[in-house]
Amino acid sequence: MADDPYFRQRIEMVETQLRKRGIKDVGGLGAMATVPRHEFVLEQFRNRAYSDEPLPIGAGQTVSQPYIVAAMTEALGLSGTERVLEVGTGCGYQTAVLSLLCREVYGVELHPELATPAAERLQRLGYTNAHVHCRDGSYGLKEFAPYDAILVAAAAPRVPEPLMEQLTDGGRLIAPIGVEQRQELVLVTRRGSEYSTQYREGCRFVPLLGRYGWKDKELL
Repeated sequence: MADDPYFRQRIEMVETQLRKRGIKDVGGLGAMATVPRHEFVLEQFRNRAYSDEPLPIGAGQTVSQPYIVAAMTEALGLSGTERVLEVGTGCGYQTAVLSLLCREVYGVELHPELATPAAERLQRLGYTNAHVHCRDGSYGLKEFAPYDAILVAAAAPRVPEPLMEQLTDGGRLIAPIGVEQRQELVLVTRRGSEYSTQYREGCRFVPLLGRYGWKDKELL
């Protein structure tokens, strides 16, 4: 696209970082080919916006590398009708990707210096079905529950119990679970009062701070 200098970089990202590494979900690939990641990173990192790496976004947080965003999104199996909760909105990039694949996405971010600009950015870019709230995300957002899918974009020692309770019957949750240096992506599916767990690839995220995450970074 002549009016988008980053278009070719997005297409190359999708082909080399996602499709060639096993991401197959057509909707997710299309969303990541569409969302302008350069709009969500700090100005000094724009030249690396489509590189295969996480990038700092301020407040000690990062935006995940594209492959992890795609893998977590694909795991949720979204069809376009879902109500989705995202814990750890950060800059809003993952939120934007999810918004193209579901009916409504509710983001929750602990840091006001990230939550406020993320909400403004999402609205400015036209992601009107994305709603950002500033609070302890380990509690979820009970007032909008239940959710068909939940994505946790920060590492926790275990899946926060309130999040599991806010899943619909048949709902899916993906989260990085583990310790400071290494976590695994864990996919939880709810069936009535039972929860099944599937362990996926290794990863490394910033910690989920809060009542049901890490209360303080020193606990890591």
